[in-house]
Amino acid sequence: MTKKIRLNAFNMNCVGHIHHGLWKHPRDNSIDYNDADYWIELAKLLEKGLFDAVFLADIVGVYDVLGDGIRATAREAVQLPVNDPLYVVPLMAHVTKNIGFGVTCNLTYEQPYLFARRMATLDHLSKGRVGWNIVTGYLDSAARAMGLKQQIDHDDRYDRGDDFMDVFYKLLEGSWEDGAVLRDRQRGIYADHEKIHRITHEGPYYKVDGVYNLTEPSRQRTPVLYQAGASQRGNQFAARHAECVFTGGPSREALAKIVGNIRKLAVDAGRQADDIKVFSGLTVVVDTSEKAAQEKYEDYKQYASAEGSLAHMCSGAAIDLERFGLDEEITSEKLEAMYPGRLKRTGNARGGRFLEGTTRRQLLETRGFGSGNGAIVGTPSQVVDEIAKYVEETDIDGFNLTRTVAPESYRDFIDLVIPELQNRSLYKEAYEEGSLRHKLFGRGDKLPASHIGSRYRA
Repeated sequence: MTKKIRLNAFNMNCVGHIHHGLWKHPRDNSIDYNDADYWIELAKLLEKGLFDAVFLADIVGVYDVLGDGIRATAREAVQLPVNDPLYVVPLMAHVTKNIGFGVTCNLTYEQPYLFARRMATLDHLSKGRVGWNIVTGYLDSAARAMGLKQQIDHDDRYDRGDDFMDVFYKLLEGSWEDGAVLRDRQRGIYADHEKIHRITHEGPYYKVDGVYNLTEPSRQRTPVLYQAGASQRGNQFAARHAECVFTGGPSREALAKIVGNIRKLAVDAGRQADDIKVFSGLTVVVDTSEKAAQEKYEDYKQYASAEGSLAHMCSGAAIDLERFGLDEEITSEKLEAMYPGRLKRTGNARGGRFLEGTTRRQLLETRGFGSGNGAIVGTPSQVVDEIAKYVEETDIDGFNLTRTVAPESYRDFIDLVIPELQNRSLYKEAYEEGSLRHKLFGRGDKLPASHIGSRYRA
């Protein structure tokens, strides 16, 4: 395998992210997420490990489906409370030079004119190291909080997203020409008005008519575009817009099919198959010996919350599993009776199928590490064996490394796994110069000509 593996540190501006309950571990410092020093020190650590980016997840709304409330969510800090991910980026960018920042923002509840300014501002302040993880939302609680009666239908959210992106590209790529900013003190001309263009857009969801006067062009203009989704409609959206996709599957075989489908859809959209970097989730517990790694894993598990993980999963699937007895089998007929038509409307039918044939007790038992995600547990050599095999068998490009006990799990990976990856020539020895986009693709700072956004360039 000759591919250099890409790595993002998967995190969130909150206490409990993916492996719920581990904030209670005495060596975990995630309860300090409100402190600027928490993010500053994290950024320094991750840049030492040559991570490509900090990938910051986010949600709008709360996990309030299990038990029809937030009892488990609040007790176990299941992404509650959660702060805005954008505001920690300048802190981390100021103390680093190379690591990128992928921030999750839900376009369903944004207006493109102001959102484009926020992203361009971050790109300026970070000197071209910002990416945007495009999501359309999936929580009914978010829709209600934003003034809607219920979540917008799944495919309609992506239709809205396509319209949003058209405006976004027009604003960032088509409004100011590259030579518009002169900064000419002698002649007293800061910008050439003839190279600043009025933007008009009248789509099915968004309308804009005006000069984009809020920021001058940043280094990347358009941030690196990430996307996370699993449906066919989501994959079509990714094939049109995304440069990096975060996805997963129940097995390596399933994930390989998903990756192949994404790359095929990209080619169908007029792009190259390698125009998209595909990432999957990764959890690692590593130590210098197999025995020490297993003991660390068992130590971590003492603090994990299976119920917190179930609260997380229930909202994602839009199904309250407390309506089932502990040992009552979950069937499609029962789910449809409880939620007639709703699972299909919200795009959660896949989650419903995943639950069929199991019980609430079995689901809790599989979440002994505070998540439905498994972990690679072992020595550096064993961990890298699994990572390399995963990449080779699925054709993914890299991983979003999930934190467990923070920052210990990141530090262990950097001190133990990164050197082993480098010894096998699977990971970079140093950062390349340039923007986040150039570091990832080696093709310059701006969107490539094959990307739809480049067509809007002035």
